Amino acid sequence: MNRLRRIGIFSLLFGLGYLAHPFLASAQAAPAAAIQPVRDGQHDFDFHFGTWKTHISRLQHPLTGSTTWVEYAGVSVVRKVWDGRASLFELEASGPAGHLEGAGLRLYNPESHQWSLNWANSTDGVMTSPNVGEFKDGRGDFFDQEDFNGRAILARGSFSDITPDSSKFEQAFSADGGKTWEVNWIMTFTRVKD
Repeated sequence: MNRLRRIGIFSLLFGLGYLAHPFLASAQAAPAAAIQPVRDGQHDFDFHFGTWKTHISRLQHPLTGSTTWVEYAGVSVVRKVWDGRASLFELEASGPAGHLEGAGLRLYNPESHQWSLNWANSTDGVMTSPNVGEFKDGRGDFFDQEDFNGRAILARGSFSDITPDSSKFEQAFSADGGKTWEVNWIMTFTRVKD
């Protein structure tokens, strides 16, 4: 009985000492204070469902110092897939520099809470490597490393100026690891009313 009593007292004192130790007490409190809710972005692209009058400005020769832009006008259609956790984007536009047709597939990853933006054009039918990112404070930024004219660059696609009836997308390249960016593709969207 004496032995059991000593074990009980030892266990009680050990437990109290553990909880009372200032370092351990602060370590236990820190995770609860540091935990922040993860933002669920699975409906971030809901603003873009529908049919859009689309104006495109394209820098003719990116990363060469060129300042020559070409313009296109056309229509984009964005369809909801998987209740908004994905969408299919179709673009058709024409201008003095020619005709463009492309398709984009946007996919939401519920584990990372990020989107991947995948793109293919009708010229080669090849899906590019995805730009991956998320929306914060009304702006979506998506990044990728890709090959451009034989060299590795960073690519950024950004959605901004989002309203119920308009938005803007810009693509930019960086050849210096993200220190500077050159915008080379601008799309403005104006909703086509039913």
